Amino acid sequence: MTALLCLCTCPDMATAERIAGTLVEEQLAACVNLLPGVTSLYRWQGRLQRDAEVLLLIKTTRDRYPALQARLPQLHPYELPELLAVEAADGLPAYLHWLAAATRPVE
Repeated sequence: MTALLCLCTCPDMATAERIAGTLVEEQLAACVNLLPGVTSLYRWQGRLQRDAEVLLLIKTTRDRYPALQARLPQLHPYELPELLAVEAADGLPAYLHWLAAATRPVE
């Protein structure tokens, strides 16, 4: 099992909580941390943007990533939501076991 840490920004806490709750409820993520107070600077449609956002740290598996990748744009209000996946090099074995069990699709 390969653990992934996925990053996604949201425009506000209400949106972040809705998306995080749905991802956990649908077992696309074992856990999602919501980090408020993020300031994002980026270029969009030729203009420099500066926005206050909430960062989601989404814990999932490589096996569940395609479903998460397909579902996130359905839940997210942005025209182009951020979704970056970083492979975990290692982790506490018991935590990794829990992560795999928590993201196992319901049959």
